[in-house]
Amino acid sequence: MGLRDLLKKKDGDHSDHRGGFDTDNGQNLNAPEFTFIRSDTTSQEVISPPSFQHDSAENSNNSSNNLLSAKEPNKARRSLDVFRSGRARSASASSQGSHGSNPKDKESRRLSHRLHLSRQPIEASDSVPVNLPAIVTTDPGDKDAAESQWEKRATMLASQNDLARSNPTSPAIEGRGHMGWNGQDQRSRSPSAGPVSSKTIDEDIQEAIRLHEEGNLEKSTRIFGKLADPNGANNPLSQVLYGLALRHGWGCAPDPGNAVKYLSAAASNSATIEELALKAGMKKGGAAKGELVLAIFELANCFRHGWGIEKDAYAAKQYYETAANLGDADAMNEIAWCYLEGFGCKKDKYAAARYYRLAEKTGNKTLGNSWIWKEKYDPPADGSSGRKK
Repeated sequence: MGLRDLLKKKDGDHSDHRGGFDTDNGQNLNAPEFTFIRSDTTSQEVISPPSFQHDSAENSNNSSNNLLSAKEPNKARRSLDVFRSGRARSASASSQGSHGSNPKDKESRRLSHRLHLSRQPIEASDSVPVNLPAIVTTDPGDKDAAESQWEKRATMLASQNDLARSNPTSPAIEGRGHMGWNGQDQRSRSPSAGPVSSKTIDEDIQEAIRLHEEGNLEKSTRIFGKLADPNGANNPLSQVLYGLALRHGWGCAPDPGNAVKYLSAAASNSATIEELALKAGMKKGGAAKGELVLAIFELANCFRHGWGIEKDAYAAKQYYETAANLGDADAMNEIAWCYLEGFGCKKDKYAAARYYRLAEKTGNKTLGNSWIWKEKYDPPADGSSGRKK
C-alpha cells in the first residue's frame, strides 16, 4: 500500500483511529520519529511532542506488534552524551542549576567547555591602571592633542608598572662590590631625587654605544651600569640600555628579572619629567619623551615573551599601542600583530591594517602585507568608526 493510500485511509478512519495508521492485517505502522532539541552554547533541552491515547482497547493490544517502538520523551539523545552528565535531562542546565546542582556537574555540561571553544575573558593586569583613560579627540586633524593624551597614558602606565616592581639594586662592579666609581660605598645612599643628565653623562653614553658597536660588550655594559645606577647618575636612557644588556647577556651574565626592574625605573624616571612637561602645557612632551617611549616598548616585549616577568598579553597590548601612538615604528608593527592575532584584545583586522600602514609610512615595511592597502581597509573620510563592507 502506497503512502498516498495510507493517507487517504487515515482520513477515512480518523474517527476510529487518531494515533496512527491501521491496516487490514492488524499491523500498526508508526510515522517517522523526530527528536526536537532546543539548545544554546551552554545548555540543551529535549522538547517532547504531545502524545495521544488510542480510544479502543484493540489498538492498545496491537501495540506489541509495532515495527518501531515509541521513544521515551525524556530519554537523552545518545549522540550528545559526550556533552552531558550521566543523568538524563528533561530540563535545561540553567533551570537545573537553580535547584542546587553541583557546580562541577554543571561545568561538565557546558558544550563550549567540552569542545574547548570557551573564550577566556581578558582580565586587567597589575601593570595596567584600571582607570586608564580612552583617547578622545574632537578634531581628527589635531594630532598634538591626541599625542598629549597618549603621553599622559604612557606616564600612567609607567607609574603603575613602577608600583608593581621593586627598585633595582645598584650594579655590582667586579672588584668593587657595591662601591661607586669614586670609591665610595653606594649602599648607604638614597636614590637620587630625579634622573640626572649632563654633558658628561651624554658623552659617556656615546662612548658606551661606540664600544658596544665595536664588540667590546663587557666594557660598554659596565659604563651603562654606572650611569643607570639609581643611587648614582640614575640616567633613564642608560637604564634602558643597561636593562637590555642584562636581558640579553651583552657582556654580562643574563639577568632578565633585574632587567625588568631597570626598564621599569627608566619608564618611571622618564614619566616624572614628562608629567612636568605636560603640566607646563607642552603637548609634544619634554626632554625624556624618547626614553619613555623606548622603555614602554621594551617593557611590552617583556610582557609578551615573558622575559624576566610572567607573560601578560593584556599589558603587552596596552604598552605596544601606547608606544606606537607616540611614534615608535617597531611598536606599530607589534600592535598591528596583536590586533591581527587577537593577542591581549579581540581580533580586529581593520585596526591591524591601520597600524601596519602607519609602520610602512615610517619606513618599517613588513613583507607580505599587501592586503593592508585594500580599499575596504581604508579609514572613513569623515573620521567616524564606520567600515566598508
